[in-house]
Amino acid sequence: MGVGPQSFVRQVESAVRKAGGNPSRIGGVAGKKSGRFNARGRGAKAAASLSADAGGWRRDSSGRYRARRVIVKARVVKLNPQRRAGRSAPKVRGAISRAADAHLRYLERDGVTREGEKGCAYSAIENEADGRAFIERGREDRHQFRFIIAPEDAEEMTDLRRFTRDLMRQMETDLDTQLDWIGVDHHNTGHPHTHVIVRGVTDDGKILNIAGDYIAHGVRHRASELVTRELGHQSEIDVARKLASEVDAERLTRLDRMLLSGAAGRGRRRSTAGPRRLLSDPREPASSDQPGETAGAIWTRRRG
Repeated sequence: MGVGPQSFVRQVESAVRKAGGNPSRIGGVAGKKSGRFNARGRGAKAAASLSADAGGWRRDSSGRYRARRVIVKARVVKLNPQRRAGRSAPKVRGAISRAADAHLRYLERDGVTREGEKGCAYSAIENEADGRAFIERGREDRHQFRFIIAPEDAEEMTDLRRFTRDLMRQMETDLDTQLDWIGVDHHNTGHPHTHVIVRGVTDDGKILNIAGDYIAHGVRHRASELVTRELGHQSEIDVARKLASEVDAERLTRLDRMLLSGAAGRGRRRSTAGPRRLLSDPREPASSDQPGETAGAIWTRRRG
């Protein structure tokens, strides 16, 4: 069996690593406050006003449902460290400047569009923005923000670019400033996602400091709202159908990861759990699963 596309989460983590980030150090649990310093900066009030359990399951007369899920990874990249002094400072700034250029080349490289062509930067008003001019405008900025925004159901969305622009407009409202940004959509993986670079300055030229809570939770919440508005809430039945569609997929899927995680976490105790059980308790162990088996093969063997 050949190696197929990676799972959704692994695709995003891979994109974060290639963009120079560390997936294990970014993000967190929605609604979890990590300290008073994370509540300082623009967006703090907006982050505090967002529901901590907005992404969880809810229930109405037709059953359980939840908002659409979006993975957001963020980095604050220093461009001109203020405390560096001495002979090494010019060399350090030069290395950082070259790294910013390299990051743009990575985003705009060949093979990332649906058609396999070179990536194209866009902005709030331009469909073909000048990425190099954007980088030059920010040469003297203290820092820049880099985001990877990956809706789990991006393939069902009408226009990823329009979604990104809507999200950035909402962020401008939350941060009370216009933002200078560019985005590049990547379709070269099984899960389309968008890279966004935001200059670290406000519309009046001051340093833009965004509250850590907003970066960690607020952006994801706003993105989830937009995707849910377009596609509607996701019912428990919808999630079960997605898992069922992954049963015979020749790639590592969420269902495979549930089984593997359970096997590693609880040993090899026999399990009779079905897809419905896995939906509510992903820690249920797998037993006697053979390397290379798809979730469908495991499930068929267990029932047989």
